[in-house]
Amino acid sequence: MAHVEWSAGIDSVSGALAKPSKSGQHSCDKMLLGTHRVAPTSNDQCTRIYLRKKRKRKTDPSATELLIRARFNAVSKAVALRRKDLMQINQDNAAFLAQRDTAGGCKTLTKYLWNPLCL
Repeated sequence: MAHVEWSAGIDSVSGALAKPSKSGQHSCDKMLLGTHRVAPTSNDQCTRIYLRKKRKRKTDPSATELLIRARFNAVSKAVALRRKDLMQINQDNAAFLAQRDTAGGCKTLTKYLWNPLCL
């Protein structure tokens, strides 16, 4: 097995290091994924690197998946419009700040606008 020694100041690497692009432009065909496991163990080699090939979907999206995509698209457009609406900005910010520190409150403005229970 290969051994990786990190440069000074880098203890570990975790997450996608390289992703294949959807358009295939300026990218590789594989995903380079690094993981770092933090657990009490006698082995100090807890970092692993994986290569994952790009895969094409074999089945068509189901009716439920298409409905979910349509709802996501509609909500994202509504949130984008609400963020640009000058009449709503001050009201949304005030309402967000009022509920942010309560139990079950949304901690970010984006989550607040996306959450149907908050609005």
